[in-house]
Amino acid sequence: MFRRTFWFTTGVAAGVWATTKVNRKLAKLTPESLALQAADRAVLAGRKVKLFALDVRDGMAHREAALRDALGLAAAPGPEDGHRALPAQRHLVALEPQHPTHHSYTRKEDH
Repeated sequence: MFRRTFWFTTGVAAGVWATTKVNRKLAKLTPESLALQAADRAVLAGRKVKLFALDVRDGMAHREAALRDALGLAAAPGPEDGHRALPAQRHLVALEPQHPTHHSYTRKEDH
C-alpha cells in the first residue's frame, strides 16, 4: 500500500510540475508577452547604443585634444568667445616659385 501511495504522489507531483512548466512557456508566447520582451530588448539595445555613442564622443574629444596639441592650436574655445586662436602663419619657401613670372594678359579687343 505504501508503494502505491508513493508512486501516486510522485506521478501527481510530476504532472503538476510539467503542467506548470508548459503553462509558463505558453504564457511567454502570448502576443502581449512577446511585445513586452521586444520592448525590453529595444530599451536594452538603446542603452547600449547610447553608451557606445558616449564612448565615441569621449574618444573624439581625446583625439581632437591630441591633434590640437600636435598642430599647436590653442585649447578649445569656450562657449562665451566662440573663436579659435590660430597659430602664426608659417612661411614655406618650398611652395613658392623660385623665379616669379609676370604675364601680361591682353584681350583681343584691346589690340
